[in-house]
Amino acid sequence: MAPLSDNRSWDVQPKDAKQALAEDKYDDCMSCKVTGSAAFIGLGVYSYYTGMQNLRKQEKIIMQGPTKYKMGSRKLGIATISASLIGAGLWRAFN
Repeated sequence: MAPLSDNRSWDVQPKDAKQALAEDKYDDCMSCKVTGSAAFIGLGVYSYYTGMQNLRKQEKIIMQGPTKYKMGSRKLGIATISASLIGAGLWRAFN
């Protein structure tokens, strides 16, 4: 039996670690990529559709309100969030 102070088996060289990481690269299955990208793209489309629909319904109240954030900035916010979600879905599909 080897003494407890013998740690030669635990010595890892940086070259060995880089090689191990390269060999252990994670790869998704196709169904995971399709499901994930469809979820992000669907959420982006849904958030755009419902967000714009709610803005149209509330336009009169928003325009009469005291806030400086009127329709333009709110539409920009909804479009930005939706585009980000759709972009994440496309990134997930191709990477």
